[in-house]
Amino acid sequence: MEVQDLYIYPIKSLGGIRLNTSTAFIKGFQWDRRWMLVDHAGKFMTQRSLHIMALLQVELTDQGLTVHHKHHPDQQISVPFTPETDHFMEVEIWDDVVLGQKVKPEIDQWFSKMLDMPCHLVFMPENTNRSIKEKYAVHDETVSFADAMPYLLISQASLDDLNGRLEHPVPMERFRPNIVVNGCGAFEEDQWKSIQIGSCTFKVTKPCARCVLTTVDQQTGTKGKEPLKTLSKYRLREKKVLFGQNLIALGKGVVKVGDQLKVLP
Repeated sequence: MEVQDLYIYPIKSLGGIRLNTSTAFIKGFQWDRRWMLVDHAGKFMTQRSLHIMALLQVELTDQGLTVHHKHHPDQQISVPFTPETDHFMEVEIWDDVVLGQKVKPEIDQWFSKMLDMPCHLVFMPENTNRSIKEKYAVHDETVSFADAMPYLLISQASLDDLNGRLEHPVPMERFRPNIVVNGCGAFEEDQWKSIQIGSCTFKVTKPCARCVLTTVDQQTGTKGKEPLKTLSKYRLREKKVLFGQNLIALGKGVVKVGDQLKVLP
């Protein structure tokens, strides 16, 4: 078994970036979901309700990020790695309230125009700690602006199994994984407890419960019924549709496409 693809999503709920290599930290891969868009009240914004967010694509540069509209590439803006303000605001993500650092007023204005609503882009600095749920933690691990866990792993075989049941196959991007692996059977990842990839050891914490975001076409921003409708027929457990496994990293390490995956006892 080996790593087929690696992805990060620097700005929560916007388009992801495929990488050949990444450094794994406790909070997640480097730059993964370190930025987040919030409304005027500080509540996080998501594709679940704002499907147009799917049309904003993020790229990595030497200086930071660039964001452009997929249908209007000339509409773009640069986001520095280091915020240009010293202003912080309380932001709400699910049941957590943490401090986010405002990036730049002009960037807020650009996103407000693109999404047709007032919003702010905030960054999670190193000294902002958001703990994962205690029952999944090993050493009080923290997470970035991801929903609940720092990492999501899905096997290509699991997606192939799903697509074999769909009239119109869906790409892996619908599920926003960080690590895609091949060489195993469909849903074999459900049985893993701990794995090693490259120089990094991960604990498999829980299955990932899927939401309506998976039904948003990432190229058009339109919402349908699939793949959630089909998944619910055979991946429903305790009223949750499960697809993929959440992980925590047990230390810093480097992960590369092509790395072998070893299942640990």
